[in-house]
Amino acid sequence: MVKASHPNLWSLALDRRWIDSHGLADAVEHEAENASLDFRTRLLIRDSLSALGSFWGPSRLENWLVKSPRQDVLRNISGEDLGPPGFSRIIQRIMEPTRPETVLQLLRELGQSIREPQSIIIGGSIALILPGVLSRHTEDIDLVDEVPLQIRSEHALLAELARRYGLGLTHFQSHYLPTGWESRLHWLERLGQLEVRLVDSKDIFVGKLFSKREKDRDDLRVLATQLDKSAITRLLLDCGQSLRGEPELEKQAEKNWYVLYGEPLPARI
Repeated sequence: MVKASHPNLWSLALDRRWIDSHGLADAVEHEAENASLDFRTRLLIRDSLSALGSFWGPSRLENWLVKSPRQDVLRNISGEDLGPPGFSRIIQRIMEPTRPETVLQLLRELGQSIREPQSIIIGGSIALILPGVLSRHTEDIDLVDEVPLQIRSEHALLAELARRYGLGLTHFQSHYLPTGWESRLHWLERLGQLEVRLVDSKDIFVGKLFSKREKDRDDLRVLATQLDKSAITRLLLDCGQSLRGEPELEKQAEKNWYVLYGEPLPARI
């Protein structure tokens, strides 16, 4: 998976619903390398450092600053009299995202612990987090249709994994996905006794398009910047007819599409 080495600070502040605290710190440090910083950028740096201090706590922020090669610049900006906060809501958006490696470690341990080979299909946010398409916190690994009986009967094991990793196995019904989603699955890998496949990100996008949940609308905003709109449109028109059968769901999709693209939902075939 590809990850930008230096997230853009302004992009994080203006475009992201959720901001990874580590990504914010990296972006602040990178921005401080500029020789000439205008007032608004210094204000954004100062408010970002303040938000990190509130989220991490003063000791953790100080430990990070001590190790930063730009600590002198950052300390100077932090102490400047720049007036009242200009970006006071950053603190409300900072989170510790669910890391792909954390998910893989849980699945490896699960795959080593079960007695017989099992196959699972992961959808939802984890299917977007694992390939690096989405970065946010979640507590659920959503499996398509059901958690296999041989796995869901391991109550003590699942409770222990949920406690240690902060993730639990849940499920959702496949009728919330476009027709033919099974043919577009992606093989992840075999993890012990566990065979894992992922729902395609475009199928997840189209499924979320019909949702009224706030977190799904926020995920759509992130995905819209990364997925090809023409490919999404083709999938919606070719495979989304079953999702458009209910007037209320169709109405929600129209609202979400307009918010994302500022235009009407593509007409049915």
